[in-house]
This record gives sequence, C-alpha cells and structure tokens, in this order.
Amino acid sequence: MWEKLPPGDGAAVVTEPSLTYWQDARRRLWANKPAVVSIAFILLLITAAIFGPLFSPFTYADQNLRLANIPPAFETYSVADGHGTTTRFFLNASNFNLYEVDAEGHVLGLLRGERKDMLKKSQAFEFGDTTITLDYSRLPAKLVAEDGATISPSGWSWNRTYIFGTDQLGRDVLVRQLYGARISLTVAFVATLVNFFIGIFYGGIAGYIGGKTDAIMMRIVEIIATIPLTLYVVLLMVVFDSGLYSIIIAIGSVFWVDMARIVRGQILSLKSQDYVAAARTMGASTTRILTRHLLPNSIGPIIVTLTMLIPSAIFIESFMSFIGLGVTPPLASWGTLTSDAVETMRAYPHQLFFPAAAISLTMFAFNFLGDGLRDALDPRFRK
Repeated sequence: MWEKLPPGDGAAVVTEPSLTYWQDARRRLWANKPAVVSIAFILLLITAAIFGPLFSPFTYADQNLRLANIPPAFETYSVADGHGTTTRFFLNASNFNLYEVDAEGHVLGLLRGERKDMLKKSQAFEFGDTTITLDYSRLPAKLVAEDGATISPSGWSWNRTYIFGTDQLGRDVLVRQLYGARISLTVAFVATLVNFFIGIFYGGIAGYIGGKTDAIMMRIVEIIATIPLTLYVVLLMVVFDSGLYSIIIAIGSVFWVDMARIVRGQILSLKSQDYVAAARTMGASTTRILTRHLLPNSIGPIIVTLTMLIPSAIFIESFMSFIGLGVTPPLASWGTLTSDAVETMRAYPHQLFFPAAAISLTMFAFNFLGDGLRDALDPRFRK
C-alpha cells in the first residue's frame, strides 16, 4: 500500500512500502518479459514431455513403412471415380507416392497403382472409371488426366494424423520429439542435482577451509576439467553400454567443476565478513556456517550459474547423440533425431526442422531465464 506522510512544511511525501530482497527480486523478474516467456515455455515443455505421449495413439517405436516420410502439410487432389464417389489424396513429390486422405486431413493409407514404368518414369492409378498418371520424368512430378491435362491441387491441408509428419521408417515425429524432450529434461535434472549436491558443497568447503585443503581440492577440479568430455564418454562406453546411462554418468562425474569454482570464489569473498566472524566466535560449526550463513548469501550467483549450465548439459547430450555416443535406437532424443534427419535434409526438411528448433528454443529459454535471474538477484539493481 502507498501512504502519504505529512512533513513539517505541510507538503505530502509519497513513500512505498519496504520490500524484502526476494520480494524485490520476484518483482523485477516478472517485469522482465523475455524471462517470463522463457518460464512459460519451459513449463509448457515439461508438461508436454510428461503428459503429451499419453494422449497419442503412437509410441516412439511404432513403424509403418507404408507411411514413411509424410510431411506435416500437403496439397490435396480430388478425383471422381464416375460413380459419385470422390477420392482425396496428396502427392509426396520426394518419393513419388500417393496417399489417401479424408476431408479433415487424416491420412488413410498408401494408394496402390499399376506397376511403375521405369523407362517412361510414370505410374498409372485407377479410381473406378477414371485413370490418372503420375509423371515424374521431369521434376517436379505432376498428375496427368486421361485427356493429357495436368491435374491441379484443390488446396492445402494440415496432416491431422501425424502433426509433425513421419520419419524414414514411418514413425510419428511428434511423439519422438516429446520423448526426446524427456531425455533432454532428464539430463537437465541430473545436471541440476549434481551441481547442487556436489559442486556447491565441494566449492563451499574448499573456499571456506582454504589452505592446503583448498589447493588439493582445486587441483582435483583442474585435473577433471582437462579431460575432454567426448573422450571421457568413449572411455565410459568401454565399461558400460552406449546409451542414456553413459551420458548421465559422464555428466554427473564432471559437470560440477564449473559450479565448484564459482561457489569457491563466492565463499572466499564472503568468509571474511563480520557476521561470519561473529558466528565463529559464538561457537558455530563449519557445517552451520556454510549452510546457514555463507551458501544462503551466495544463492543469487548460484541460481544464475545453475540456470546457465542447464542448456550446456542439454547441448552436450544432443551433441553426443548426434555423433552416435548417446541413446541407442529405437529410443529418441533431439540429437538422434537431428542426426537421422541430416541424411534426408533436402528431401524432407521438416524432419530436421523440429528437433533443431526444439534444441534452439530450449537453449534460448534457459539463457533468457538466466539473464533475467541475474538482473533480478543482483542487489545493485534493487530500487
């Protein structure tokens, strides 16, 4: 509430209520529109990854080779069979197949025509008394009526059966995308836990105790940081099978070193403060000083660093899966989806667009959220 306090000269002075540190940080965070949009996107992604596959009739492993490489949108054609029945279908210009659809855009199945004429590069299709010919001697392929006229499409339609289309094995791209989000969010969750329970306390102990203990602990951090993560994952796969668990073990083993360094620096700058000396004089233990005084006063930089490291963990998992060191088929991750789609990028660009867009948007969201938290938690910006 706002209140007016009359000063000695009779003029009204407007003052605003005193806000705590966290209340002011929350107010400034909600005033940051990119950060708020990022929070909404992350919550939507988590909800879709958890509950989305439950509402789909397909799983990430269901295959239907007859419906392979179907795009998310297509131009539909209408052909009457001469008996009052009209057949709707679309032409997949990349594999020269015709697929029957209904008026709403649901894919009904693959249309079978006569044997392909490989010399003339054509194929005939019969619809009752009507025969049309698929001519792919010149690209783009076209449909020709019996009188030689080119059949024009009746309009565009969205794929209501496979919203994101299908891949080269006829699997639903949307469901595989959601399962990929599950894996990426699992990696992000593991990275968060590792950074919190190992990185924070490891760096806090090293910074507070100091001396030889600090020197030894930080030399261990430097040794771990010098090992290339790719080589480390390959070495783990010699012991374990390739897959998600190898990625989780690799990230859980080495991903905390950056957090430990940052927390150590924060503790070194705070442990000389008067309130720490007072707590030590009153007989507080090292554990109590760390958990009740030093780490809570470092929570701002810790949260910001934690948010910034999450997209790095997601990118590492995607990169490892892209080069074949991640999850194994038929499991899906954004990295494996991108790797599979690169081979057919020119013919079916939609298969590459969706996982690449998911990786990019997720990394943007966490980075924008990290920037917003940094501005909100920095006491220098407090008003």
